[in-house]
Amino acid sequence: MPLHPTRSLTALALALLPRLAPAESAQILPTLYIDAQQTANIRPVTTYESPVSNLEFEPRVDLQSRNMAEAQGDVTIRGGIFENTGFRVGSATLIDPQTGHYFAELPIAPEMLTRPDILVGADNALYGFNSTVGTISYGWSQIADGGSLTIGGGDHNLNFQRIHQGLTGPVGKGGDWSWGIETEVSRSESDGTIRFGDHNFDRTTGRVQILGPDSQIDFFAGQQDKYFGWPGMYTAKNYNQTREYEDINTELFIFNYRREYSTKEYFEISLAHREFTDYYSLFGVVKKGDYLDNNLSYYAEHVTRVSSMSLTGFHEIDEKIGIHYVGTIIDDSIPLTKTKYTEFNPLSGEIADSTANDIAEGFPLKRDFLSGLDKGNFQSRKYTKITLLPEYQFKLSKGEALTARAGASYDDSNRDGSKISFLGDIGWKRIHGNRTEQIYLSYSEATQVSGYTAIGGSEKAGIFKSNHDLGRESSQNLELGVSSKHTNWSLRGAFFYRWDNDLTDWTYYEDDIYARSANPVDIETFGVELIATKRWNTIEAIASYTLLDKDEDYGDDQIDASFYALNYANHRFTFGAIWRPCEVLEVRVDNEWRKNEDNALREGSDSAFFTHLGLSFYPTQIDDLELFFAIDNAWDDGFQDVPGTPGRGDQYSAGATFRW
Repeated sequence: MPLHPTRSLTALALALLPRLAPAESAQILPTLYIDAQQTANIRPVTTYESPVSNLEFEPRVDLQSRNMAEAQGDVTIRGGIFENTGFRVGSATLIDPQTGHYFAELPIAPEMLTRPDILVGADNALYGFNSTVGTISYGWSQIADGGSLTIGGGDHNLNFQRIHQGLTGPVGKGGDWSWGIETEVSRSESDGTIRFGDHNFDRTTGRVQILGPDSQIDFFAGQQDKYFGWPGMYTAKNYNQTREYEDINTELFIFNYRREYSTKEYFEISLAHREFTDYYSLFGVVKKGDYLDNNLSYYAEHVTRVSSMSLTGFHEIDEKIGIHYVGTIIDDSIPLTKTKYTEFNPLSGEIADSTANDIAEGFPLKRDFLSGLDKGNFQSRKYTKITLLPEYQFKLSKGEALTARAGASYDDSNRDGSKISFLGDIGWKRIHGNRTEQIYLSYSEATQVSGYTAIGGSEKAGIFKSNHDLGRESSQNLELGVSSKHTNWSLRGAFFYRWDNDLTDWTYYEDDIYARSANPVDIETFGVELIATKRWNTIEAIASYTLLDKDEDYGDDQIDASFYALNYANHRFTFGAIWRPCEVLEVRVDNEWRKNEDNALREGSDSAFFTHLGLSFYPTQIDDLELFFAIDNAWDDGFQDVPGTPGRGDQYSAGATFRW
């Protein structure tokens, strides 16, 4: 059966880091392995580190970026779309109710988190929330004494700075309990790898931790401001790829408590609150004296708030029988949503602001173009999910066992009907010496509801046309997987077939080039995943191959193209390696080759080859100093991750990190 994110090293060597394991510095690379880090590089080239950095080279993740992954990246798993992927920290799933484009806005320093688990199939159905395909799940790391300072820069006027500090101490005289304080400040700016691709980011995070022999408490607060642009960021080739900018602010507060009773039994509860403000401009930033050819700038402003309580655990009834349980309650709202345009008169230099209701007659765009979210009575939503998954284990012989799980989830919302979904799997596992072998077969169902942009806006016209008839989406996943892990190599394979019903996609009509429309689609997806790792004396490598094939039915012959659901790679290879030829030098390289399904909106090739290269030098004259040089998109491949939206250019950067 597949590995679960709750297992610790004491239960399985070379598995995932346990939740209470000490944190590793974001620059100190752990060993590449199927259930450990799956990309050679951690540090990005274009800005400071974030939880999504370098996910584009993760074998099971397809990151479709605008500008760069840390600016606006749609994270998809196994051919799903951005809203099918959840982000989980501790026990809490963090969502944005407006649109899944902002799910990855996590203002958390990477040192504060464990390496992510990529949950799919039955594990996603169990631990995920409002995500039908996959969940990227992080745990809270243990604070360690020490810190680091990073300063760097590169071409395109890139510069970035980062400082991180952790401090710990004992609680009382017994030595069983300790406290920790951790803080981090990061910033970066550049002109971007293409014109109008500039950015200016800053992030401030902090947490307090209380650590006991078998428990951990974390209080976290984080804030991040991001200002960035990209031509045709959301509107693709519509409007002749106008300048589009976003100014995003994210505030996140989390309380997390985890208690481990044994190597398997645990309980974890998370309370989270997230406030997100998005200020979007379609036609660029208008400043006095800045003449736009169309004399128009279109703005939209949205504020969303999400509060949640989540608990997860496993209770062992006896050594053979146990039960997994997960419960989540989320309350979200969109208290502010408005649009306006600014008309600039280059002769008088005057700037006039208007709301959607004050459009002058004869204006070149329809009034409905400026329609904001249809507030009505749909400005808030409450969600509930409860999952129970009993487990029974049969001991076959020494080191060999058969485990069966079968249970169900209950999903409900005050805006949608409720649904019960089944999940279960059966797995065989054998541990013999330094070899661990597994085979599993799973079937799972998952469900979710659409965001406000897809279901709550104008249906008549506009850049993003909603569909008020969108209902609850559902997905079924059948999967067969095998793995074999040894001391110096490992191999894993999986075959899956997924049925998505009423999946919300954004589509394109040739006779309505000024809008993308939300429409339901039924899709059947067949996939194959292969991941292999190998270690030599000075080299560690990981390689993967993924095959995806889809059969879709929109029920509408007029739909000419899909922005997201049909934007996937038929074939995708990744290869990462870490080479340490000597004590003072380290070379890290990640590669991806892909052949995407044809898409009428994509300009240029449907194939791409990306390389991310990092070099680190550790001078013996100065302890704890790292000098680094890195290249992103080394071959300057202009592949359009999002069809119709320009791809990124190459970026070079260099700098230094000093640790203490």
